[in-house]
Amino acid sequence: MIRIAIAEDTALFQKQLKQFLAQYKKETGCDLSVSMYSDGSDLLESYHGQYDIILMDIEMPNMDGMTAAKKIREIDEETVIVFITNMPQFAIEGYSVGALDYILKPLSYYAFSQCLNRILKRLKRSNKTYLFVNGSQGSRKIDASELLYVEVHGHTLIYHMRDGDITTIGAMREVEDSLKDLPFFRCNKGDLVNLAHVDGIKDGDAVIGNQIVPVSRAKKKLFLDALNQYINEVGS
Repeated sequence: MIRIAIAEDTALFQKQLKQFLAQYKKETGCDLSVSMYSDGSDLLESYHGQYDIILMDIEMPNMDGMTAAKKIREIDEETVIVFITNMPQFAIEGYSVGALDYILKPLSYYAFSQCLNRILKRLKRSNKTYLFVNGSQGSRKIDASELLYVEVHGHTLIYHMRDGDITTIGAMREVEDSLKDLPFFRCNKGDLVNLAHVDGIKDGDAVIGNQIVPVSRAKKKLFLDALNQYINEVGS
């Protein structure tokens, strides 16, 4: 699913953008989820990196799109930002906040659909999977490829990252399901490891950085098979 946020203060353009997205979804079969905001400040208030695409008007009453984009980039460098405006001279400034494109008003479905095609091609090329974790320090968007392993104790999940751990409440099964298409392996009841970060094997257990993650006796052969398959696929 592609998660899209629209920040637009004019009801007419809100309605038009929703109609365009509905038409695009019908034509392409792309699974889209759309959230609507009437101002940049409203978007920022609830933003924790949960959107793949943000379509944002530049001129809004409380917080303009350019200011909102700068604040968004402080917490999320990956989301695709597209400005919607009737003043292309301001849209050019959008490249300073990593905006991918801009759409001119009055809106045209053809221009809109072409822009969305470009965005989806970019997202497909990046081929990244993100997790949204509500930790003790607030919500965080995690690139799954940078996740070393996940550890569970009861209902407490610990996401081990290079730059520190994130602790939250949840179920390992849900994490496993969200990473099912990626090279993660459940090596025992309490640990889900990223095969990309396994540095070696010691006494049958996984070495990840300076940590030893135990592999249960029942999983040792399956783990070695999965690790060898991953190494072969990466090397091919």
